[in-house]
Amino acid sequence: MTAGPVIERREVDGVPVLLGPGEGPMRAGLVFRVGQADEPLSRRGITHLVEHLALFRTGVADHHYNGETGAEHTAFHLQGTPDEVAAFLTGVCASLRDLPMERLTVEKDILRTEASTRGRGATHGMRMWRHGATAHGTPGYPEWGLSALTPDDLRAWTARYFTRGNAVLWIAGGDVPAGLRLDLPAGDRQPAPPVPSALPVRPAWFTGVPGMVAWDTELPEGPAAAVFTALLGRRLTRELRHEAGLSASVTTAYEPRADGRVLVTATADAVPEQSGALLGGFVDVLAAIRWNNPDQAELSTVVSLWCDGTLRAEQRGARLAHQAFRVLTGHPVERAGDLLAAARELTVADVAAVATTAYEAGLLMVPPGTTGEWASYAAAPTTSFAAVHGRDLPIAGAEGRRLVAGSEGISLVDGADTATVRYADCVALLVWPDGGRRLVGRDGITVPVEPTLLGRPAALLAEIDAAVPAGVRIDLPARDPGTVPQPPPRPSAGSRMVRAITRLMAGRWKITAAVVVSLLLLASGVSDGCPHLVITPIAMILGYAGWSHFRDRP
Repeated sequence: MTAGPVIERREVDGVPVLLGPGEGPMRAGLVFRVGQADEPLSRRGITHLVEHLALFRTGVADHHYNGETGAEHTAFHLQGTPDEVAAFLTGVCASLRDLPMERLTVEKDILRTEASTRGRGATHGMRMWRHGATAHGTPGYPEWGLSALTPDDLRAWTARYFTRGNAVLWIAGGDVPAGLRLDLPAGDRQPAPPVPSALPVRPAWFTGVPGMVAWDTELPEGPAAAVFTALLGRRLTRELRHEAGLSASVTTAYEPRADGRVLVTATADAVPEQSGALLGGFVDVLAAIRWNNPDQAELSTVVSLWCDGTLRAEQRGARLAHQAFRVLTGHPVERAGDLLAAARELTVADVAAVATTAYEAGLLMVPPGTTGEWASYAAAPTTSFAAVHGRDLPIAGAEGRRLVAGSEGISLVDGADTATVRYADCVALLVWPDGGRRLVGRDGITVPVEPTLLGRPAALLAEIDAAVPAGVRIDLPARDPGTVPQPPPRPSAGSRMVRAITRLMAGRWKITAAVVVSLLLLASGVSDGCPHLVITPIAMILGYAGWSHFRDRP
């Protein structure tokens, strides 16, 4: 087995180019270092919208082309003849310089339709649980920012991110096509945002969707992590699908990041009635790799399969896109021969060590009705440590629930549980036309504020709007009226009268007792010849009894 071809480096119009072999028609991709992780929640969806607009003028073509917006990169790629590659990429660059803003409303509607039909996937929320509501947690949220985006917003975004200094081109299966122009504006390479964590303790678990178990972890990028991922997928498929018959679909994914680490994800589905058995089997596979290790024969098989797949991908040019991403993020191009040599040197102990690291950083999504505590996973936080200091605001129809509004933020207190968003850490304020508000904190904790359930809410809403950081407000379309919380219905006049009479009768003992005590005091005072000394105590007793009775009236 050979070490694979060498990737050649060129430059076109100031854009680095990676050239490699390929099979069949020429394939190429223009990659930019910008993605969903760069978007604040108030601009969530802007990169995806730029991608759609940039492709509009391409129209219907005989060759295959597409765009892709990931967490840290955006790419435009196609397969076709050299002339088609040149025309497509030249056209994309021209569109990025002058986006078709007349299509803005239509493309926003298309993206909303895509989101409603495609959904965000059963495991998409794992990013929010792991990273919170900023940077790499942002892909776990809807594209809330679409409605408010303006042409000026898009121009500023493209001027910052879609530049020749922030791009790399890869081409598989030929030389640079004649006539190719990458006429992009000048700009600097944009570093990826730091990767945040919303998990104070790991490994952690949280409740997901019925009939689905998912797990992810963070590992250093390299052959050891890749072989571990391949081994995990092989074990899960064999034990959960083929042997136990618990799952119809088992998947694993290996997603490199700009920080030199990878996010490894594994999922398995089952009918809801078998969720508990699926969870047990899934966790057992993870523990077996960690504690029992694969035997040498199994490891050799997995390594051989991974090396064969890597070499075939190199020969087809399928690794070029990732190498372009590495160049964009400041990493050297990986030689296939070096990767294959490192993989073949892996031992059983190496893989067990990777499995231990993977377990310690793991996040487990369990089906409803189950937990991860029995497997020594800690519950991911769903509440805050403390409420802010401020005034209490009762919530209509919610016994034991109240808002606490203070100068630093707002809290929702529900019995022993508290959710707090401090204004300094608020990364999104969702606003509906009916007045509803929802504050989203950096850690992903949210606090809803429903004016329909509060007395005189106008002052509180104005206070919130003025206190949150600039640029985090997101005005959303009107909600379905049926989803707007409403206070419990006010009792009828007859019901209120019956209640008043009942409470009056129940309170008569206070007045009766007060009268009896007063008479006894008066008699004692008369017999002692000092009635004036008991007048004040009698007045106090009768006054308290009356106040206590009428205080409890409806």
